[in-house]
Amino acid sequence: MDHIYQHFRQEERHFIDQASEWKESVMNSYAPKLTDFLDPREQEMVKAVVGSSTDVCLQFSGEDMERKRALLYPDYFIPTHEDFQLSLIEIGYPSKFVSIEHRQVLGALMSLGLKRSKFGDLLFSGDRIQLVAAKETESFLLMNLTEIGRAKVSLSALDWSERILHVEEMLEKTATVSSLRLDAVAASVYNISRQKIGALVQTGYVKVNFRVIEQPSFECREGDTLSVRGHGRSRILSIDGRTKKDKWKISYGIQK
Repeated sequence: MDHIYQHFRQEERHFIDQASEWKESVMNSYAPKLTDFLDPREQEMVKAVVGSSTDVCLQFSGEDMERKRALLYPDYFIPTHEDFQLSLIEIGYPSKFVSIEHRQVLGALMSLGLKRSKFGDLLFSGDRIQLVAAKETESFLLMNLTEIGRAKVSLSALDWSERILHVEEMLEKTATVSSLRLDAVAASVYNISRQKIGALVQTGYVKVNFRVIEQPSFECREGDTLSVRGHGRSRILSIDGRTKKDKWKISYGIQK
């Protein structure tokens, strides 16, 4: 395991261990194992754990999705879409009179007591909103999600072929930063003062790899996904070495 640990941070070891247990379960039971929805960082960790194993295969749900369920399975098994147990739900609301934002849908789902890992992407297109959820939560959601913000909503289950396609567009840029500290990198990426970024970090408004980080001194790495509430999401594409003035050159993508 040490060779896997070295590629990830200390605080990620617990998830690495969990993924290792999933792999062992498939090897011992010779039966598939379906996970809850994983964020992109967790997906990377599962890939690292499964590696090039010939005993355990790995596939993720919905190629155009950000959050995906992972299916670990023995080599004899041939996965189908149904094995991922996904539910596609359309959220109907009086769009002529109210608008509903991403954070409001998330808040309504969490207030029902659902874990974040039980639902995947929220899909928006014009006035339409769709939710991807674990199949086992479908009946509960259809019965209990009746209001988002101040809007009354009605839910209906759809066929997977009717989903709104998820497209993430990133604008690629480069920057020179004094250090790889979170406050220095985020200040440059979002064009916000380092002092203001530091305050946002300490109040829990900044995430790295989908987890709240409250230490401005946290060191960023290549491949990290950053998000600052109210300012969008970005990704460190590469760390390109130091300049003659001993600063770091980075390439990053920022969500359009």
